Amino acid sequence: MTWYENGENDRDVIVSSRVRFARNINGYAFGKKLTDEKAKEIIARVRDALGDSYKYTDFADVPPIEARSYAERHTVSPEFAAKKSPHALLSDIEKGVDIMVCEEDHIRIQCTLGGFDLKTAYETACAVDDMLDAKLSIAYDERLGYLTHCPTNLGTGMRASVMMFLPALTWARSIGGLQAQLSKLGITVRGIDGEGSDADGCLYQISNQITLGITEDETLRKLADVAASIMERERALRASWKGENLARLRDRVRRALGAMAYAEFMTTEEFMQLYTYVRLGASMGMVESLTPVELDSLLVAVRPATVTISGGSAEQLAKDASARDAARAKLVREKISV
Repeated sequence: MTWYENGENDRDVIVSSRVRFARNINGYAFGKKLTDEKAKEIIARVRDALGDSYKYTDFADVPPIEARSYAERHTVSPEFAAKKSPHALLSDIEKGVDIMVCEEDHIRIQCTLGGFDLKTAYETACAVDDMLDAKLSIAYDERLGYLTHCPTNLGTGMRASVMMFLPALTWARSIGGLQAQLSKLGITVRGIDGEGSDADGCLYQISNQITLGITEDETLRKLADVAASIMERERALRASWKGENLARLRDRVRRALGAMAYAEFMTTEEFMQLYTYVRLGASMGMVESLTPVELDSLLVAVRPATVTISGGSAEQLAKDASARDAARAKLVREKISV
């Protein structure tokens, strides 16, 4: 099962946990200097090293709209989805592992799990890393650590992150101050799709910035402590809503649920606004018919490329925004019961 379909740990606030390793193979150029022929060679070597237990997808054969859907599901990066030169994906869906081959680095190992579970995500990614390290000559320097295309990944080559749902902190206008505090700790706050994206749906990625001069254990411990502290602040703010404030929130939740249940057309932006209130209501016991896990699955299903693929005629939906909005509303209605 994918990350958005499972994981109950602290799901009221934490949507997902991810650990990613950047790795490169000795003897091959980095980035744009890597030729197509050598890229294909790397893909073959990684595939051989992993054996037959991973599903293989040659992205040269993936249509652009489907590639964007992979990115919307956070299975691959947007850069990987848009890439033209040879690149491939190896996946173990049950374990939440996706390995991008020939993205910015030769190998990007990532494990993404639902809820707050950095420990399991790390251990799972490490097992794949160890398997590849045993069969491939991974580029490593005693002083600099793992050698990567981008200098900001030198050292451990590890990026860990948690996706957090923070409506209370957002409405209290506390995110700006939080970003400033976390920056001093080497932690960054980004939107739903990472660097440069907006925090639609009050969703934020909290991740480490520093990979050099710090161990993997220290990074994970710091990020887990930060996430736990933010989660406590978010829950405390939610619990502080009393009387009329709580009644008005319940009213907004029910109105949003009604719009989801009956809308004939729905843009992505409209869905994100409704999702914020309904997910908060589900997290606070105001909505009994839906769980945060179900709403997160719906969040992925209604994104532009994904709904285009699943909503009927992909060719028509790709060209017609109105038809796409109708398909999105239909999908939402089918999932909502009031």
